[in-house]
Amino acid sequence: MADWGNRRNGTGTGRTEEMLDTENQARVEGLAGKISRLKGIALDIETETKSQNMYMDDHMSGEFDSSQGLLTGSMNRINSMVNSGRGNRKVMCYIIAGLVILFFISYYLVTKVTGG
Repeated sequence: MADWGNRRNGTGTGRTEEMLDTENQARVEGLAGKISRLKGIALDIETETKSQNMYMDDHMSGEFDSSQGLLTGSMNRINSMVNSGRGNRKVMCYIIAGLVILFFISYYLVTKVTGG
């Protein structure tokens, strides 16, 4: 059918088709370049993600272990204080009341500073 159109319209249609084909080829090449850049970015993101996961696995596990040891020790000391006798229970109540008051004071100060 393209031959019939070329015969009817003459050489003008052939030139138009060549121009459209050239423009399409240029757009295809531009699209291929953009796709290759996106592929490079995706590979860079993958590499960065893998390296950050390795960093977190190596360094953060030690930090969590030390934090767990610290919290376990603190809980053991608190339990021994609570179980040791009546005198320590009174001290524990004062400590808890002081922490609650400290929390409310810090909450008040934070809300005043942030304007909320």
